[in-house]
Amino acid sequence: MSLTATTVEDVCRSAKRAARRLATLDRRVRDGALARIASSLEERVDQILDANREDMQRAEEKGLEPALLDRLLLTEERVAAMAEGVRQVAALPDPVGELIDGRRLPNGLDLRRVRVPLGVVAVVYEARPNVTIDCTALCLKSGNAVVLRGSSSAQRSNAALAAIAAEAAEAAGIPAGAIGLIASGERGDDLRALATAKDSVDLIIPRGGEGLKRALEEVATVPVIYAAAGNCHVYVDAEADLERARAIVVNAKTQRPGVCNACETLLVNSHVAPAFVPLIVRELLARGVELRTCARTRALAGDLADRLRPADERDWQTEYLAPILAVRVVDTLDEAVEHIDRYGSGHSEAIVTESTDAARAFCDAVDAACVYVNASTRFTDGFEFGLGAEIGNSTQKLHARGPIGLRELTTYKYVIEGAGHVRE
Repeated sequence: MSLTATTVEDVCRSAKRAARRLATLDRRVRDGALARIASSLEERVDQILDANREDMQRAEEKGLEPALLDRLLLTEERVAAMAEGVRQVAALPDPVGELIDGRRLPNGLDLRRVRVPLGVVAVVYEARPNVTIDCTALCLKSGNAVVLRGSSSAQRSNAALAAIAAEAAEAAGIPAGAIGLIASGERGDDLRALATAKDSVDLIIPRGGEGLKRALEEVATVPVIYAAAGNCHVYVDAEADLERARAIVVNAKTQRPGVCNACETLLVNSHVAPAFVPLIVRELLARGVELRTCARTRALAGDLADRLRPADERDWQTEYLAPILAVRVVDTLDEAVEHIDRYGSGHSEAIVTESTDAARAFCDAVDAACVYVNASTRFTDGFEFGLGAEIGNSTQKLHARGPIGLRELTTYKYVIEGAGHVRE
């Protein structure tokens, strides 16, 4: 693995060399490498957890927020889930070489469009060491080399995971350099070098907040798919089943608040607000959620109103990644859609309703990668979607949208066969 390289350029060049060989490897070699990675994670779990404990200790000393500490934490169960995710990726159909379409042209040439790897995929991510393995598995399965740039807070965890994965992959026949890790240093310098390595890197996928997105937008010459912020909403419609709505809102906000598919704003139709607002406010407060609310919400909260903080413009715009929820009462579905259109990030949006017409109108009007009817936004995830894992969730439209899985890590080429054809 490219851990000993001294510069970002060295890591990227090693990955480029490996990518040429990796693209031609038989599927069985790539799947065998994934199987060995999964087994190695399980066999060396103690080494992984030791490294993670060091990261956790330093993060706690620095006062990292609880939600970020949760994202950084590894346990035996989470390592086991990583290994299972790798096996699921290995079991998926191989996208490389897939025939997308083909036909015989009127001149007799046979034309085929075939799926091929992108080449070198770089991933920049924050304090989630599981991303190291998810990205490695998806890239190897799709025939790509991967360059990993994690945050300094997860430096030891990422190094342990990447070293274990690279050792196992190379033992299974994957070329050295196919898994490259950029050691943490001055983030700005590293990011700039990676974002401008257009001769070696074919695509960058950042997993982080708006600050990371802006930093890349300023310097990137390599193509970027932004797996950016998730300012997600749940709208409780006038015809919602309120018990169903309660369960969905609680899950979307509290099941794991520090992730991009957690709900950040609750919109409640005024028709059901008198019954629903006191119910949901009481439960969320009991679960330790801070509520930032409009005046209409506070007026309906009864004796709990003094525990609610007034919301301002920034609250509607914010991806909290914490047990904080903005709440607003709206009069119509159209008003809810307008709010989402103004403040949403295009990630995941949900409606709770028993009305087929309302569900259809919401799905048609909301512009987001994932739109849910009567389900929590927490399902926006490659694992949940049957992709085995994901590199991120794209909030843009070209060339991938939603969870970025195997097919989103490929492009295609035209293969044309003739019999001595020449153009006149």
